[in-house]
Amino acid sequence: MPQSDAINRQILLASRPVGAPGPDNFKLIESPVPRPAAGQMLLRALWMSLDPYMRGRMSDAKSYADPVPVGGVMTCASVCRVQESNLDGYAKGDLVMSFTAGWQDYSVSDGAMVFKLDPNMQNPSQALGVLGMPGFTGYMGLMDIGRPKKGETVVVAAATGPVGTVVGQVAKLQGCRVVGIAGGAEKCAYAVDELGFDACLDHKQNNLNDELAKACPDGIDVYFENVGGKVFDAVMPLLNAHARVPVCGLIAQYNATEAPSGPDRMPQLMRLLLSQRIRMQGFIIFDNYGPHFPEFLRVMTPWVAEGKVRVREDQVEGLENAPQAFMGLLEGKNFGKLVVKIADK
Repeated sequence: MPQSDAINRQILLASRPVGAPGPDNFKLIESPVPRPAAGQMLLRALWMSLDPYMRGRMSDAKSYADPVPVGGVMTCASVCRVQESNLDGYAKGDLVMSFTAGWQDYSVSDGAMVFKLDPNMQNPSQALGVLGMPGFTGYMGLMDIGRPKKGETVVVAAATGPVGTVVGQVAKLQGCRVVGIAGGAEKCAYAVDELGFDACLDHKQNNLNDELAKACPDGIDVYFENVGGKVFDAVMPLLNAHARVPVCGLIAQYNATEAPSGPDRMPQLMRLLLSQRIRMQGFIIFDNYGPHFPEFLRVMTPWVAEGKVRVREDQVEGLENAPQAFMGLLEGKNFGKLVVKIADK
C-alpha cells in the first residue's frame, strides 16, 4: 500500500518473542498523521533501516537501552523529508536522517538525534548504511579499538553485512591482510572479488577452524566481533599476543532461549585474555562515539564517492514488508545493508 498524506501506518510490537521473532509479534495499524507542536517538526519517512540490534529492543531483558514497550512503535533509523516545521533550523523539504523515527510513515521530532543530509544526495539510503550507524560502527570500532597497523591480519565476521564490509575495506586501506567470514559461497566470492578481501570463509562449512588457521598463517591481530558463537570459537586459538577485539554485536545469540551446548568456554577465554594480553572491548556506537559522527562522515563520504569503499544494499519495497524482512535478517538471508523503501521522494 503506498504512503498516504492523511494516514500514518505504524508497525507495533504486538508481543515479546520467545526465540526467533514471528509474524504474530508485529501488528500493523493506521492512525491520523500527527501534527507538530511549537518547537517540533513532522518527518515523513522515505527509507528505513533494519538492523540486528532491534531484536534486543523487542526483549525486556536488562540492556544498554530501554526496550520497545508492547504496543509501542518498533524503533529504527530513517531517512525522512521534513513535511512541516515549527523548529528553528529546519524547513519543509529538508532531507534528514532521524535515529528515532520508528517503523512508521510519519513521526514528530524535536530535532534530537536528527542530522541534516545533502538535499541533492544521490543515494539517500546510504545514510542508513555505509554513511550511517553501521558504517560509523565499523569505522570507529576498527580504528579506535582495533587500531590496525600495516601488515597485520584483520578478521571480520558477517563480512558482507553493512558493518563487516566497512571494517574489511577500511582495514585494506590501512595496509592490512583481511580475512572475512560470511554465510555462503556467493557472499564469500563477493567479499574477495568485489570488496578486495584477501580471503573469505564460509561459516556454514564444517571445517571452519582448519580453514581459518590456513587463511591466517601468522595468527590474528584484530578480530572484529559482531557474530559470536562458533565463529568466535574458531578465532580464539589464533589470536596473537596483544590482539584487539572490538565487540559490537552477537547476532548468533540473539534468538537463543538457553545457554549454548558444549563445554564452558569462559575459563579458556579468560586464560587467553591474560596470557596473550588481549584487549577485548564492547562498545555502543553513539554512547561511546556520538560526537565523532561528523568526523566519520568527513572521512567516509569521499571514500564512497571515489569507490575506495564499495556499497551493496538489499532493498525491500513497502513498510508492510518490514517484519518479514527483519525476520530474514536474523537468519542471514539478506545480502548487503537491509533497507526498506517507503516512499520515492
